[in-house]
Amino acid sequence: MPRPRFAPYAWGVVAVTFAVIVWGAYVRASGSGAGCGAHWPLCNGTVIPRDPASATIIEFAHRLTSGLALLLVVGLVAFARREFPSGHIVRRAAWTTLFFMVTEALVGAGLVLLELVAHNDSIARAVYLGVHLVNTFLLLAAMTLTAWWGSGRPAPHWPLDRRQLAPLAGVLAALLLVGVTGAITALGDTLFPAGSLAEGMQQDASPTAHILLRLRVLHPIFAIITGAALLTLAVRISWRETSPATSLVGRCAAGLVVVQLAAGVLNLFLLAPIWMQLVHLLLADLLWLGAVLLTACAAAGTAPAASRRPSRSLAAALHR
Repeated sequence: MPRPRFAPYAWGVVAVTFAVIVWGAYVRASGSGAGCGAHWPLCNGTVIPRDPASATIIEFAHRLTSGLALLLVVGLVAFARREFPSGHIVRRAAWTTLFFMVTEALVGAGLVLLELVAHNDSIARAVYLGVHLVNTFLLLAAMTLTAWWGSGRPAPHWPLDRRQLAPLAGVLAALLLVGVTGAITALGDTLFPAGSLAEGMQQDASPTAHILLRLRVLHPIFAIITGAALLTLAVRISWRETSPATSLVGRCAAGLVVVQLAAGVLNLFLLAPIWMQLVHLLLADLLWLGAVLLTACAAAGTAPAASRRPSRSLAAALHR
């Protein structure tokens, strides 16, 4: 049963977290990650920096909003405990959200303390950013599912139909890989900007180029393959599924694939300006959540509570 007060709060937490994530990407893209020096949680050794430079303001603002997001997630857990009984899936999802929010803060602290920010072009930074991206995606998934199930959507039916969910699980894993390669590509674009598209392609092909540049070619390849797979599944589900909510999720996921691929091409031709990097990241997060919710619908196996019409089998939609 949906809780009318819980759902708006949960979706509000999701919205705030999206804003924090995008601002965090701006910190990286603008080279402001070292704005507070190698200090955490203090900023340049103080609680509130005095006469801060622009990089310090950008980094400090990200820390403040990240702290706010953490407090909101603590409130989400408390709210879930009050509104839902012990063992309820919303409670478990809220606790999972808090876990990944804490690890997100620790990963962010590690970036600063290990000085994997600003102009650092080490492999360690690339690996760390990949870990950061995966944690962020898992955080968004847990948080969005908390809001989704807290809005009265059906929980998964156990035991899960592995044959039915295997294609979607494969796409989710592939999206994580696309996200990791995207984070590495964005780092390369920031540290080694090209003056033209031709120059950028020469950088990628040069045997003496930095490894971050040579790895950039992987991202569009993985993105196209994964996007095609998700688009196929989403279209099949949206066409064959009679549940209004599930069909809507499928159509949104399919549309986001097309928009995101177009944004990737535009980002390439515009030579990855900061604003386009932020748009590309936002679309990537939305696409990830579309795939997560599509999988949640498949795991539920029935129409959401809001729908009273009978639902066709999602397994049939996936395998026809």
